[in-house]
Amino acid sequence: MLNPGELQLRQCLTLRYGYWCEVIAHTHRDSRVFRLGSHPASTPRFALRWLRSRVQDVTDQLDPAPARPARHWLGDHAEHERALASLAGGELYALTLADDTTRYLLSARPVGSSR
Repeated sequence: MLNPGELQLRQCLTLRYGYWCEVIAHTHRDSRVFRLGSHPASTPRFALRWLRSRVQDVTDQLDPAPARPARHWLGDHAEHERALASLAGGELYALTLADDTTRYLLSARPVGSSR
């Protein structure tokens, strides 16, 4: 059985094209970095689906005031279309959420030469 780090490495090595999605948390006080999850996706739409799910997970952990921008993003269909267009165009798409102690970076980026 692979540990999570080995599994992530194997996924990254076998992903020849598609999109790599991840969530990272940075603490403000001591600048620690935590990798909260990653996922290979075959299409921009699958990458966005994974990002939406992770945004919901992060939002569920935030207090109401810091969660407001994330809740807005979850329902912002125009922004989702911009994300899909960016990914399909070969660009990174990233969203940052923050509370008093932590900044969360959620991102998806194209990998490989076929998109």
